[in-house]
This record gives sequence, structure tokens and C-alpha cells, in this order.
Amino acid sequence: MAQQQQFLTTDPAPQRSQAWLLLTALVLTGLSMRTAVTSAGAVLDDLQADLHAGSGIAGLITTLPVICFAALGALTPRLSHRFGAHRLLVASLLLMTVGMVLRAVVGSIWPFLLLSVLALSGGAISNVLMPSLVKRHFPDHIGRMTAVYTTALAIGLTASAGLTVPIGRLGDGWRLGLGSWALLSAMAVLPWLPLLRRDRPDRSVERGLSARGLVRSRTAWAVTIFFAFQSLQAYISFGWFAKFLHAHGLSTSTAGWLVALVAAVSIPVSMIVPSISPRRHRLLIVVLSACTLGSYIGLAVAPVGGAWVWMALNGVGGGTFPMSLTMIGLRTRTAETTAALSAFVQSIGYTIAGTGPLLFGVLYGVTAGWALPLALLTVAMAITLVAGWIAARPTCVDDELAESAP
Repeated sequence: MAQQQQFLTTDPAPQRSQAWLLLTALVLTGLSMRTAVTSAGAVLDDLQADLHAGSGIAGLITTLPVICFAALGALTPRLSHRFGAHRLLVASLLLMTVGMVLRAVVGSIWPFLLLSVLALSGGAISNVLMPSLVKRHFPDHIGRMTAVYTTALAIGLTASAGLTVPIGRLGDGWRLGLGSWALLSAMAVLPWLPLLRRDRPDRSVERGLSARGLVRSRTAWAVTIFFAFQSLQAYISFGWFAKFLHAHGLSTSTAGWLVALVAAVSIPVSMIVPSISPRRHRLLIVVLSACTLGSYIGLAVAPVGGAWVWMALNGVGGGTFPMSLTMIGLRTRTAETTAALSAFVQSIGYTIAGTGPLLFGVLYGVTAGWALPLALLTVAMAITLVAGWIAARPTCVDDELAESAP
């Protein structure tokens, strides 16, 4: 029955011309998925001054992506079944484009925040839909196609973080830099358009999938915890490592380049990790966790002397992110279950991950030192290792739900 259901809910292998179209769609969408987040962070000081926003509002700007990813991610499966996955993705990318253009021209902070929700909608909905679309169109190449869009995501993240300010200098400052990334999300719409007519969701499947059902799956929880705590570490890394390194004597410029190294290293890692055989996932989790642990120990013992090495190790350890997305597709039998699991994992995961920078900052503020904050990272790494080890079992959420059904 499971095999029959999988046949019904995945597309036949695409023809060569359509495969190239889908590949282009994955790449362009991946490139767009984080530009609304990192471009705003790159010009945060300038837009804060220009829009007369206080430090509390600036903190809200940096927290808004996590809120949107969790809230919109939870709604995505229902909207996908109602309107179709391709139509929903296209609509979200269009909203993203409009939001990115308009927020770059407003003159006050509250319209900027509201339009940022639109700008973030494309990334939030893409987060959930991309694993299920890979499962639907490339059921026999989940790892390889996940590598395509996660690598594109890493490139887009790195590019928008590093190029937003230089682009702004070509015109009127942060507004041009921020709005220019709308071109990329607009381009991402185009290759999806020919697929819109194929959106005929099977509503009978929708009634069989729910968060309540996924709560009964041990594998679903393992993947969720794995995703949550690897994301928590990443948020702390990008939010606090520059300050940590600057506090130990490095210039702000050097500290910024070191954090950028983490993102740069993640690009080749995102190409390699999803392509590794699932049979070796447990070994891979141990290797990635060892790299992450090595970076934390290095930061504690010799934060300046080996900073470039520790940041490179941290970037390699960040391979747990594309691995967690690959597991969402591998631990399900149908595209519908993949979408439900993706929403379950990411809505809960991003909520947990969003607390990471706050907890790190509280520990630093209370102790006026870095020992406890680094201990928090080490504990998060250990939880990631254990959860990933469990999630790597060759079991499917669909089977666990069937076994636990009353």
C-alpha cells in the first residue's frame, strides 16, 4: 500500500527538457530563500538611523525571520493542499518580490516591518515546500537535488550579506542595496510557471495528515530536534561570533570576515553532504559534530591564534543543516507526508532555534564571560549529535504513523 501511495503522490521521472527547467527553478529559488534576511542585516545600522528606529526595533528586525519561518511554515501544508504547491510557491515568491521592493522605499519603520513580513514569506514557504517538491519531482535523487538548492541557498546567503552594501554605494545607499535582491526572486518565479497547470492536489491525503499524527512519530521528533539544535547553533554563530572575536582583540572588520568564512565554507559542504549515501549518515553526523566541537574548544582555548581554523571547522560542522533537510525527504514515502513533516520540523525547529541568541546573550550578560555561553553551544552540539543519530535510522514516518494508528 505504501508503495502504491508513493506512486500516486510523486511525479514520473521528468524528461530531459523539464528536468533542466526544474533544476533552474531549484537553483533560482534557493538563491532567493535567504536574501530578504541577510540583506537587511548587512545594512541594519543605516536603515535604523534613516528610519529612526531604536535598538528594540532593530532587535525585532533580526528576530522577525524566525517568527515568520515558524508561523508561515506551520500554515504551508494546508495552503499547499488548498491551492497547489507550485501555485503557492509562485505566489510567495511574488509577494517576496513586492515586499522587498516596497520596504526599500518606505519612510518609517512600521511599514518597513509589515512589508518585511511579505519579503520573508517567500523564504518561509520555500523552506517547507522545497523538500516536498524535490520528493515529488526527483524521488530517486533526493540527496543530489537537495544539494542543488541548499548550495544555492548558501551562495545567496553569502552574496546578499557581502554585496548589499557595495550595491548600495552605486546609488542611494541601503535602499538600492536592499531592493536590488527583488530581481532575483522575480526571476525565480519564471521556471515554475509551466508547472502551475499540473497543480491538482489530492485533498483526500490532506485529511490523513496532521500535526497530531506526527507527534506520535519518534522519527519526526528526532528530525525536528536535530534540525532545531543545529539551527540554534547557526543563529548563535552568525549573531554572536563577530562580537566574541572582537572582544578578544580582533578588529571588527577581521571579525566580520571570519564570520563570513563560516558561510563561505558552507557552500562546498552543502554540495557534498546531501549526496553522501544514507548508509553513512551516522558516521557523517559524528564527523560533522567532531568538527563543530573542535571549533568550540578552539574558541575557548585560543580564540585569536587559531580563529581562521575554528571558523572553517564551524562551517564544515554546519553541514548538519543540508543533512537535516535531506532527512526530511528520506524519512517519508510520499510528497504529502514530506510537506507535513517539513512544516512540523521547521515550525517547531525555528521556534527553538530563535531562543539560542537570546540565551547566549543572557548567559554572557549574567556572567560577563564566555565560558557558559560556549558551554551552551557544546550542549546544543551534543543534543544535535544524539538526535541526528536517532533520525538516521532507516525508518519512515509514514510507517510509524500506520503502526500507531488506533
